[in-house]
Amino acid sequence: MSADSTPLADELVAVSARRERLRGATWTLPSTTRIVTIANQKGGVGKTTTTVNLAAVLAAHGARVLVIDLDPQGNASTALGVPHHERISGSYEVLLGESAISDVVQQSPEASGLWCLPATINLAGAEIELVAQERREFRLKEALTAYLSTEEAQGFHYIFVDTPPSLGILTINAFAAANEVLIPIQCEYYALEGLSQLLDTIERIRAHVNPLLQRKTIALTMYDQRTNLAQQVAQDVQEHFPQEVLATIIPRSVRISEAPSYGQSVITYDPGSPGALSYAEAALEFAGRFGGQHGS
Repeated sequence: MSADSTPLADELVAVSARRERLRGATWTLPSTTRIVTIANQKGGVGKTTTTVNLAAVLAAHGARVLVIDLDPQGNASTALGVPHHERISGSYEVLLGESAISDVVQQSPEASGLWCLPATINLAGAEIELVAQERREFRLKEALTAYLSTEEAQGFHYIFVDTPPSLGILTINAFAAANEVLIPIQCEYYALEGLSQLLDTIERIRAHVNPLLQRKTIALTMYDQRTNLAQQVAQDVQEHFPQEVLATIIPRSVRISEAPSYGQSVITYDPGSPGALSYAEAALEFAGRFGGQHGS
């Protein structure tokens, strides 16, 4: 640190350097569709925030992205600026076999290549209504397979499935349809304990429901570098899961929290903020995992 530098000046220099690295980065596009379920049975870990911001970044860099909202709260739909009041058809109707995905998917105003299958409050009853249905664990998989065979769905690079904070039938449907899982982990107490339980569940799903669910990625979120606990949790996760965890850590950020109330991702709400840069870096790292072809 030079004699006349200040913490604020140093932070501005670091942010500028991060922007330059992102501007010069080469983004990869997958050769086949990556269907990614974002899951954690704990609430408040940044699951939906991670879903919408990764989707927005990837769409902004040339990917064609679909977000499937399977959370009855519909927070992903809200953050992507997609209407999802109870008179709108969405993922509930798809799971019940009343609508095809092509009939209810909506384009997000976030980016030209970003689409959303919205969730309405009606989805809250799906857990009960699906109990008596045949192949109830595979309703989303079958609807998604049919959709991806249509001409309009050709060329999707990523499909992100946002799930409720539970391990019920909605989340099992999401696991059955995916070939990857992304697990956001909040850098707080009990994080590793919850992660171990979730990984056990995923292994059972892989063994009995979906053998294609092989790839796992862990994202550290809501990181507060001022606390020893956050630093210790991040270190523990990195030591236990060195191949799975993203090197990019998402900080706790007011801007990230504010963005959904404006119907936006932080990428469009405040693209120059440290939180937006962190999600852009995480998306770049995520795009490079498991191979791919060069894009923008």
